[in-house]
Amino acid sequence: MTREKGLEILKQNLQNKNLIKHSLATEAIMRALGRRFGKDEEKWGIVGLLHDIDYEKTKNDHRQHSLLAAKQLEILGLEKDIYQAVKVHNEAHGIQPQTILEKALFVTDPLTGLIVAAALVLPSKKLADLTVENVLNRFKEKSFAKGAKREIIKKCQEYLNLNLEDLVQIALPAMQKIALELGL
Repeated sequence: MTREKGLEILKQNLQNKNLIKHSLATEAIMRALGRRFGKDEEKWGIVGLLHDIDYEKTKNDHRQHSLLAAKQLEILGLEKDIYQAVKVHNEAHGIQPQTILEKALFVTDPLTGLIVAAALVLPSKKLADLTVENVLNRFKEKSFAKGAKREIIKKCQEYLNLNLEDLVQIALPAMQKIALELGL
């Protein structure tokens, strides 16, 4: 699937601009992680871009979230590893990520929210002014961006053999490159 087709599918399924921005941020980080691990950046980007396409349809039943998206992607003819990674990213299902693609999406999904929140508390509210150190300091504040599940983000060491600082050093520049699209 091309990125253009992925964007079309994303916008057909999501109207909330913040969800679209979250998907773009997840795509950017997944591409960067794909590059880091010598994997197919396009495929990894599509996984990040489309991982939440069912969110608006399932927001009242979190247990269905990611199951519907995975089914949609399967019906569209995407490869099994793509829709499986999408299915696994919702921890509510209790499915342990197995592949590096699944593990990368699992830890990336909540990280985008932490980075955005860390940028929004800066006087400039700009990703360009955010540093890795800012993000790491905010990570330590339990009451900051509570929705960014730190126990999942911390699995980066176990799942990707990257410590938190390494992960943020990959993720932050990826998001900074698309700051205009993110409105940050």
